[in-house]
Amino acid sequence: MEQAATLPEPRRIAMWSGPRNLSTAMMYAFAARGDCAVWDEPFYAAYLKATGIDHPMRQEIMTAHDADPDRVAAACRGPAPDGQAIFYQKHMTLHMIDGFDRGFMRDCTNVFLIRHPARVVASYAQKREGPTLADIGFVQQAELFDQVADWLGRAPAVIDSHDIRTNPRDALESLCHTLQLPFTERMLSWPAGPKPFDGIWASHWYNAVHASTGFGAPEGPLPELAADYRRLVDQAMPYYERILRESGRNPNSPA
Repeated sequence: MEQAATLPEPRRIAMWSGPRNLSTAMMYAFAARGDCAVWDEPFYAAYLKATGIDHPMRQEIMTAHDADPDRVAAACRGPAPDGQAIFYQKHMTLHMIDGFDRGFMRDCTNVFLIRHPARVVASYAQKREGPTLADIGFVQQAELFDQVADWLGRAPAVIDSHDIRTNPRDALESLCHTLQLPFTERMLSWPAGPKPFDGIWASHWYNAVHASTGFGAPEGPLPELAADYRRLVDQAMPYYERILRESGRNPNSPA
């Protein structure tokens, strides 16, 4: 009997960041390539169900998206939707809680998207008041970074949102080179408005990126923050700076 042809394995890219890190714009950039399927925060519903944490649209998210972490992990290591050659997964580091299977990460190229904590806190607080260190994902990002570094025997790839906003073409071209993917100018723009692959939470979190058709201009000085938010930034800075150092970057460079 003639065997059915098997599809080639997709290139799976797991992009790990905390919230408000330019992560949705990066997902849109990869989706615009034309050869890439994307998945928006695969573990969000499972994270909400397992932790009981109160987030905007909590019940809607758990109803609309798969809340079984084992099924989600299996799908992350599975074929790309629509048979695409590249499977880009936008992951939030805080969603990867203890007890969730991380084995799928070995079947992905793991990249870490970082942003200065002051910018993250200022942006997050506009959407959900009173964030904690656990909410903004820096501790979890450093833990995952270390785990992947142990597997690889070297630091995994890191991309800084500051570099993307300063020169999107150079930053994405460099990232594609690291990923051994061809760069395409299509990554620099996308149509305005919601996308069919957005998570249901997009109506709360994605207003700005829905108004965009590409990456924004370089950011100005770091935002001024209230005292309690400055303390949160101080708590996050050691994790952010360590990832910068271990990836060969200068923690004192502009952010």
